[in-house]
Amino acid sequence: MLKISQQLSIPDNEIEFMAIRAQGAGGQNVNKVSSAIHLRFDVKASSLSEEYKQRLLNINDQRLSKDGVIIIKAQQYRTQEKNREDALTRLSTLISQATTVQKKRRPTKPSRNSQKRRMDHKTKHANTKALRGKVYDG
Repeated sequence: MLKISQQLSIPDNEIEFMAIRAQGAGGQNVNKVSSAIHLRFDVKASSLSEEYKQRLLNINDQRLSKDGVIIIKAQQYRTQEKNREDALTRLSTLISQATTVQKKRRPTKPSRNSQKRRMDHKTKHANTKALRGKVYDG
């Protein structure tokens, strides 16, 4: 059971793991041991609520396929167990980011006093710059 928050968790049977050979450096061990993990999570077939499913399917992420399957490849560590934990952690952060509701922004206007202070500062700065110019004898 993958626990994402107090009220949200995903059963283990909805998450599919596949051990594959890792890419990159590692010597001969890389060719012998399948230490990398492919995690597959089908959003449409999951037990999440419809609202969470829609939010997950609407995210713009390259790990989400057109079929609605989240595919995470974990190969950072040398052991299969650590890569499995890493993949589960990345899945839980992805789901928790999609399920958090953004606070609606209320547009505000700067106060009249702050606008006045800004204009006074600009005028003072312009005068300072003007004093640095060439001096003409007239």
